[in-house]
Amino acid sequence: MLEDKEQQRTPLSEIGEFGLIHRIKDSVQLKNESSIKGIGDDAAVLSFEGEKTILSTDMLTEGVHFNLGYVPLQHLGYKAVVTNLSDICAMNAIPSQILVSIAVSDRFPVEAIDELYSGMLIACQKYKVDLVGGDTTSSQSGLVISITAIGHQKEEEIVYRDGVKENDLLVVSGDLGAAYFGLQILERENEVWKANPAVQPDLSPYNYLIERQLKPEARLDIVKLLKELDVKPTAMIDISDGLASETLHLSEESNVGFVVYEEKIPMDQQVISAGEEFDVNASIAALNGGEDYELLFTIPLEDHEKIKANPHLTVIGHATAKSEGCNLVSRGFQTKVPLTSQGWDSFQKYKQEVIKAKKESNSEEE
Repeated sequence: MLEDKEQQRTPLSEIGEFGLIHRIKDSVQLKNESSIKGIGDDAAVLSFEGEKTILSTDMLTEGVHFNLGYVPLQHLGYKAVVTNLSDICAMNAIPSQILVSIAVSDRFPVEAIDELYSGMLIACQKYKVDLVGGDTTSSQSGLVISITAIGHQKEEEIVYRDGVKENDLLVVSGDLGAAYFGLQILERENEVWKANPAVQPDLSPYNYLIERQLKPEARLDIVKLLKELDVKPTAMIDISDGLASETLHLSEESNVGFVVYEEKIPMDQQVISAGEEFDVNASIAALNGGEDYELLFTIPLEDHEKIKANPHLTVIGHATAKSEGCNLVSRGFQTKVPLTSQGWDSFQKYKQEVIKAKKESNSEEE
């Protein structure tokens, strides 16, 4: 869990739950005017005048969403916050507070929890968000993190998933596929290390990919950029489960079809190189890899002039009639193939792990 095995390790039982709460409280400073009361009472008190409050919650479970064999606790804390803030950004809103709840087993010392929360507070500082409360409890199965993100926005500025109109342009921020290959590299090197702990991996050729997996960013800058450009999306979603899956969500909620052009999907050169190394089509990683946390949104055709020269935004397709379905126009061949969702599904992953475990158990018995 901790890189330096000689660091002091204080058992959680030594300070108790309330000692841990006080420890967390002492490290938190409220900075937003809307944060009236934070940690230390029965509930947080917030105040927003003339704006709607937006809430989102997400849970991360050890062994399902993260592997502490190669995920540093500080990075995990940062990522846990950022991925929740991304949901607020996907509503075209501004995040302002979070609540953090953790369930933790006794194999984690106090210093490990400090490391986890230090990553969370770094994210809070970067995004100008206050940690105003939460809960702590014990766990029999490792670490579980639950975060609720709170944001605000004027009612007329909030963007939902159901506003797409036919002929709207489909736009994505940043580039896609890097987080997927970052995970593949970490998984590969972890297996090598388990086989031979003396082998230290050289991850320097993959810095961008690793960073996109371990330390993603919420695209609050895109929300602010769109406001500066005087562009209000007709619908928006963040890319947590893969471009294909999120496009299908917009299609379902807005009752439209989509055409996505493979050659328009933005990918970093490291993604393309990693695709060649792993013998995986980089476009497949962009479509189904997930965890990029970029924003996918639609805009009216007449707003194209406002965004076309911006390096942070790429038009990758357009909306069509629902009857035409969702299709990918392949690179080079220019043929249409149905767009299918093969992104992240934690319940499917759990089912696959159970099947794998049963197969290994049966093999050992034989």
